[in-house]
Amino acid sequence: MTYLPPAERPKWQQSAACRGKPVEMFFVSAHAGVGATREAKIVCAGCPVRAECLDFGITEKFGIFGGLAEKERRDLRRQRRHGRGAA
Repeated sequence: MTYLPPAERPKWQQSAACRGKPVEMFFVSAHAGVGATREAKIVCAGCPVRAECLDFGITEKFGIFGGLAEKERRDLRRQRRHGRGAA
């Protein structure tokens, strides 16, 4: 993911539930296991801009975006391509 200075970030990020949380919470090691993403997903679950975040990060290879890890986003992209789902 490319770093964007605050002035260039999407406006919706100002309302994100993760704002001010440690970035490491959302970018855990792939070897950390499923439980390592639990805390981030709890934050995302109550986020008012979850859909915007998911759209923003749908193709990212790392991290939690819109409450989904990379494999979950990959599965969602596949479902969308085949017309079987939307977020």
